[in-house]
Amino acid sequence: MLKVKTPKEVMEIIKSEFFPLENCEYVPLEEALGRVLSKDIKAEEFVPNFDRSTVDGWAVRACDSFGCSEAVPAELKIAGEVKMGEKPHFELKEGCCAQIPTGGALPQGADCVQMLEYSESYGDGSVGILKAAAPGQNLIRRGDDVYPGKRVLEKGRVLRPQDIGALAAMGVVSVPVAKRLKIGVISTGDELVTADKKPNYGEIRDVNGYAISALLREFGAEVIYYGIIKDSEELLLRWAEKALKDCDGLIISGGSSVGQKDGAEKVISAVGELLFHGIAVKPGKPTIMGKAGGKPVFGLPGHPAAAFLMTKLFVLPLLSVLMGRKDKEYCVSAVLSENISANHGRAEILSVRLKKEGSGMIAEPVRGKSGLISVLSSSDGYIIIERDREGLPAGSEVQVYLN
Repeated sequence: MLKVKTPKEVMEIIKSEFFPLENCEYVPLEEALGRVLSKDIKAEEFVPNFDRSTVDGWAVRACDSFGCSEAVPAELKIAGEVKMGEKPHFELKEGCCAQIPTGGALPQGADCVQMLEYSESYGDGSVGILKAAAPGQNLIRRGDDVYPGKRVLEKGRVLRPQDIGALAAMGVVSVPVAKRLKIGVISTGDELVTADKKPNYGEIRDVNGYAISALLREFGAEVIYYGIIKDSEELLLRWAEKALKDCDGLIISGGSSVGQKDGAEKVISAVGELLFHGIAVKPGKPTIMGKAGGKPVFGLPGHPAAAFLMTKLFVLPLLSVLMGRKDKEYCVSAVLSENISANHGRAEILSVRLKKEGSGMIAEPVRGKSGLISVLSSSDGYIIIERDREGLPAGSEVQVYLN
C-alpha cells in the first residue's frame, strides 16, 4: 500500500529539498536563445543615445508652430536635412526647420517633429506647417528605452527572440546563463524493445524513453538516454549509479508500482534517500521521488500518458528550481463539453482537445487509459479536477494547461 502525498505536498518537498545550482556560464549572444539568464542584465548606456524622430517629417521648434492652421500656415525656412546614421551639424534657430526621416537624430534647437502630411512645400527653400506641434511630439528621447542602471532583463528569465534583440541593443554579446542540466533517462521492463524493432507477441516499443527525453530537451536540458534495462534490481542499480555519476539527475521510467518485479523504489533507496512513493493523482499515483548526493531521482509509471503528465507536473518544475528558472504557466479558458465524473480520493488529470466555437473555446475530453499513446498525441492540453470534487458538469469553465 502506497502512502501518498498530495500534489501540493509534492511541490513543497521539491522546494524544500532542492535549490538553484551555482552553474553560470557565458555564451555568445547568437547561442543564448532559450537559455536561462543567471544574472540580472542592467543597462550600461542610454538606448537610444540620441533624441530620434518616429516619423518622416520636419524637425521644428514647437513654439514656431503655435497658432498655425491650414488657413494660416507657419512659414519656416529649411535649415538643412538630417541624414540617417549621422549627427546633424547645424542648429535650428527661430523660424527654421529641417527635413528628418524616421529614426533620424534631432538637430540641436528642435524639440519636436511634425509629420510631412501636415506641411506644404513652397519651392523657395521654405515650407508651411499646417498644424501646431507640441514639445516632444513624434520623438523618442535619449534613454526613453533604457538608461544606465536600469534592470532590463531579470535573472531566471528564459530568453526569447525579443530578449535577444534587447541584449543586442545594449551591446551585450556575451550572455550569463545557467549551464544546461544533464539528465539521465532509463526505461525499464522485460516487455520493452527499441523503436526500430518490430515487437514480438507480448512486447511493446519503448515510448517513455523517447517522449520524456523530448520533453526534457524541449525544456532546455541535455539528455543522456541509457536505453532499456531489463527487470533486474542488480542491473538497474548498476546503471542508476552510473547515471548519477554522469548527470545532474535521473528519471527511471517503469518499475514504480508495487509488483514483484517493480524495483525502482528499492534502487532509489539504495542510491540515496527516498522522499516519497505515491501521489494522490490520477494518472500517476505510483510516482516516486528520491535524492542521491543532492541530485533528484524520479521513478515514473510505465504507462506513457501517466509518465508524460508526471514529467510535466513535477519533473519540469523541479528542473526549474535547479536552474533558477522563472516560468509562467500558459493556459486558456474553455468550456467543458460534457459531464465528467471524478471521485477517486485524488486529483484527476484529464487530457482534452480544444475546439473553437464562436468567440470561445470548447474543451473535449480525450477518452483513453493511461497506457494508450493516442491520449497523448490527440490532446492539446489537460485540466486538473481537484481531489475534493465529485466531477464537473458540462458547461463548466475550466483552465486548460497547454501541452
